[in-house]
Amino acid sequence: MIKIGNAPCSWGIEFASDPAYPSWQSVLQQCAKAGYKGIELGPIGYMPEDPAILADELAKNDLGIIGGVVFRPFHDAAKWDEVMDASVRTCKALVAHGAKHLVLIDSISPRRAPTAGRADEAEQMEDAEWAAFRDRIAAIARMGTEEYGLTVGIHAHAGGFMDFEPELERLLSEVDESILKICFDTGHHSYAGFDPVAFMKRHVDRISYMHFKDINPAVKADVVDKRTDFYKACGQGIFCNLGQGDVDFPAVRQVLLDAGFEGWCTVEQDCDPSMPGTPLEDAESNRKYLESIGF
Repeated sequence: MIKIGNAPCSWGIEFASDPAYPSWQSVLQQCAKAGYKGIELGPIGYMPEDPAILADELAKNDLGIIGGVVFRPFHDAAKWDEVMDASVRTCKALVAHGAKHLVLIDSISPRRAPTAGRADEAEQMEDAEWAAFRDRIAAIARMGTEEYGLTVGIHAHAGGFMDFEPELERLLSEVDESILKICFDTGHHSYAGFDPVAFMKRHVDRISYMHFKDINPAVKADVVDKRTDFYKACGQGIFCNLGQGDVDFPAVRQVLLDAGFEGWCTVEQDCDPSMPGTPLEDAESNRKYLESIGF
């Protein structure tokens, strides 16, 4: 059984706090109103870390926590304490709410941001730097799996050092599958210049969790050509509503069905809340689209 959830980033929530953000209570209310039964935790610190406070509000909205994301600079050895702090706090919050999925994302690096979508131009780590980067990811994956009983997935993301398909496949070959699965994001894979459906067909047995994201091909071509900052690209609507971009979601569905995939697929539409329309309308539209193709 495939279940469809949503995430705070669909309301523009990228960090723990910002005066422009809607309240966490409002996000939960709107997620439920749009017809979802599950939501991600969002960046640690956005929702209350006191389990009782958050559990009460989740119950009011008939929502459960699906998972949580550690979006931190795994590429920067000097920021290890920051990575570890966010990881431990996220693990504890997920366990408290009975959630399953810990998602690891290398955050945007100034060294890689200008070449998002340009695999042939992107700076690559030297072997020693890569090995240390890989080992930091593996350490958090092992902690999440063995100490907290979570399913840990690596998530490729535009502008970081885990972005392009060859990097993702290299990591998968070097870190044991018992501690590291894949949280596959359809939109980021397309942004990187690769075919998400083809990747899924090769690696579906290792995919434990899905992020559903679509991408406007005209905006993608423009931002790649102009080397536009990731967050500015979001403001330009690079991540459009599902079914309106270049991701073949009927084919995505078929790969999942053929593999007997069960569990959550989460709509994760990075957006700028100041854009026309509202996150609530987009969330409703995305849910209805997925229902229309059989999810």
